[in-house]
Amino acid sequence: MIDALPEKGVPGDQVLAELRELRGADLPTHGGQLFAYVYDPARPGLDALAVAAHALSYQVNGLDPTAFPSLLAMENALVAAAARLLGGGAETVGSVTSGGTESLILAVKAARDAHPEIEQPRLVVPSTAHAAFAKAAHYLRVELDVVPVKGLAADPEAMAAAISRDTVLVAASAPSYAHGVIDPIPELAAAAAGQGVRFHVDACFGGWILPYLRRLGADLPPFDLSVPGVTSISVDLHKYAYAPKGVAVLLHATEELRRPQYFAYADWPGYTMVNPVISSTRSGGPIAAAFATLRNIGDAGYLDLAARTREAVTILAAAVTATDGVRLYAPASTSVVCLASDGADLFVLADELAARGWHTQPQMAYADFPATLHLTVTAAVRETAEAFGPDLEAAVAAAKARGPVPVPELPPLTPEMITPELIAGLAEGLGLGGGDFSRMAMVNTVLNASPPAVREALLAGFLSHLQRPVIQ
Repeated sequence: MIDALPEKGVPGDQVLAELRELRGADLPTHGGQLFAYVYDPARPGLDALAVAAHALSYQVNGLDPTAFPSLLAMENALVAAAARLLGGGAETVGSVTSGGTESLILAVKAARDAHPEIEQPRLVVPSTAHAAFAKAAHYLRVELDVVPVKGLAADPEAMAAAISRDTVLVAASAPSYAHGVIDPIPELAAAAAGQGVRFHVDACFGGWILPYLRRLGADLPPFDLSVPGVTSISVDLHKYAYAPKGVAVLLHATEELRRPQYFAYADWPGYTMVNPVISSTRSGGPIAAAFATLRNIGDAGYLDLAARTREAVTILAAAVTATDGVRLYAPASTSVVCLASDGADLFVLADELAARGWHTQPQMAYADFPATLHLTVTAAVRETAEAFGPDLEAAVAAAKARGPVPVPELPPLTPEMITPELIAGLAEGLGLGGGDFSRMAMVNTVLNASPPAVREALLAGFLSHLQRPVIQ
């Protein structure tokens, strides 16, 4: 156990050595073999530049742009770059946020607060929309209307039928995180506009790469602010803009649309609080690092990174198609390779791939969707992509030899039954008591067999179990 507050201070070199030792247990953030959580352009010198830029501005506070105009200038520059890339016009405005979830919460807040006369505002999304919309609805007490999709994309007719006089926002994805599929944005935006409702495009995941893929010849549908009826769009710079974590952009077509996003409060003895985003105090470090990243890579650089990503996707998709036991679940037309089982147990396969250095993201079955493995492909994967096929074939063979994981006998559970004691017992029984998460097939099998509400309670309980310090 490491004591974060020792009696006497520890020398800096020792602290850094301790941090390096802790990092040794993490998955690799570079090297093109981690298909989730991180985005690696494999661009020499970029990390050092971002760290240096962060160091220049990490003490700067975004709370007051009049005190720190450097940060205001960088934020406006980032918003302008995103607006140019995503079809914005002369009236487009935006805000720099900490990530996609904050962007979506703010888009919902702006839509809700624009209609104070609606007592129970509603949000309409397709069932493939990111879970952050459910989080936004929960936090903001907005009713969430989830509409089944047609195939893997939003159904315009069903979405239009779900709009009511209490609907304040309709949203869709470009592309969806789970499958990498772009919803029919023009039809959806027209349906929302026809009923006088705002329409948000969640391009947090792929919004920075889709315009470049189109320039490279990819046949992708319109999705951005240039589409009539689209009132806002979000994009994460810490994804395919390859900036460090903690920077995204939310764009609104006009200032009038953005105004309800702000929070201001003067009815207390202190300073008048006014915030464009959820946080008040914000470090300038991540924003400066993002600014430096975009300036260093440039438009031509992003086009090259998109080309490398596209090549990697093509190679990985071909490997999946050529391997008996798995199949492509969705067209690999963006930056996602999503594979389903054609005989191999996917959760065992994920473990076998991890044992060979490839770290994928298992996705549980939902409604009519089977369990899948999600691969977010970045530019760094181009260097490793050709080695994936042989390892996939070997991993599938090993998964078939091991066979599926039997679902353990568990009593019928409800969320209310999931106590800290039950979680501790399950963690020990599933081999997670020692903190080794390298073999997760049994865990994923149990989660996949559980109803969503029970799965939520199990995972929340397990996360709480992990986040428990030893206090002496």
